[in-house]
Amino acid sequence: AHTIRVAHTSKRKQARRDWNNVVTTTNMKVVGLSILRVGRDLSEPVPLAMVNDLSSFGYFQRQGVAEMLTFFSRTFTKRTQPGQRQSVTHESYIVHCYVRSDGLAGTVTSDLEYPARVAFVLLTQMLDEFAQEYGDAWKKEIRPESMPFPKMDEYLQNYQNPAEADKVTKIQKDLDETTEILHKTIDSVLERGVKLDALVERSDDLSRQSKMFYKQAKKTNSCCVIS
Repeated sequence: AHTIRVAHTSKRKQARRDWNNVVTTTNMKVVGLSILRVGRDLSEPVPLAMVNDLSSFGYFQRQGVAEMLTFFSRTFTKRTQPGQRQSVTHESYIVHCYVRSDGLAGTVTSDLEYPARVAFVLLTQMLDEFAQEYGDAWKKEIRPESMPFPKMDEYLQNYQNPAEADKVTKIQKDLDETTEILHKTIDSVLERGVKLDALVERSDDLSRQSKMFYKQAKKTNSCCVIS
């Protein structure tokens, strides 16, 4: 994979400033969507399709942000039980995870203000449409990002404004308000004794540059759900 190398200290500082600006903005709601497959035949969830909105991030951050989105989507989906919906909070962001009983899963990464109910309606609709388009073909797929789903771009755009999306969800009633949504932190999701830093270090989703940026951002207290 092509790696964007940040050669100068001034550029690294600018990237950190850009990230701090992103954290305080109120305009960005949904950062990324992913569709994955989980199953007993897999050691790790397979991302079948992903789409991100990285326009609010600094140029030198975007590759690292995309890689961290993949990493967190796989990490939290792996720790979500079939039929379960859970929202995992880390710093200023939440990863909303839903795993269907058939092993098809999805995540929405959003800021803290984005309504969980809307995120899970998005996931329910998106996974249903994906399954309709591909039938059972996804159930044996093991190649990452091998099943393109252009409608994800529409979901990413249409659900950026949760107020407008919420009006639609109230009419369609695709998700019962009584549906249980578990709200957790990273520490409560990870197994006892497992540390996020160790998972980051071992992850194949992250390039060496992204791992380095993650560590640098953590030292400056600017590390959120994405590096």
